[in-house]
Amino acid sequence: MIYVFGFVLVTALAVLAFIDYRTHILPDKYTLPLIAIGLAFAIEFGDLRDALLGMGLGYLGFVALELAYKQIRGRDGLGRGDAKLLAAGGAWCSWIGLPFIILIGSASGLLHALLLSSKSKDEPTELPFGPHLALGIFMTWLALFVLT
Repeated sequence: MIYVFGFVLVTALAVLAFIDYRTHILPDKYTLPLIAIGLAFAIEFGDLRDALLGMGLGYLGFVALELAYKQIRGRDGLGRGDAKLLAAGGAWCSWIGLPFIILIGSASGLLHALLLSSKSKDEPTELPFGPHLALGIFMTWLALFVLT
């Protein structure tokens, strides 16, 4: 049964990563059900309280970061879809997985940005964070629930 959940997770993350890469939008019609399915996964294989805490901390943490960045820089740096995707990551991986999701997502995003900056010296390019978060979520989930 865990592999059925895993298939749903990897499929949804791949769809979200592709959409965000192409459009810079993470649609609610995919992120919100992913949160709900993650909570169902937690009921079956994890701890619902830890998943709810992860969901809340992930969402509120990224909303706070989004608002702080906008206040300091005067422009958007993260979208609310990124916060919802991290909430889904918290639901699937619990609060314990959040630092790993963010670390993996940030490291792959930084690598992506460095590769882009070496090609173009003009002006900064907007980089969708969803594909990097998706990678972090899947790798963290795999480490916590499949490889252990």
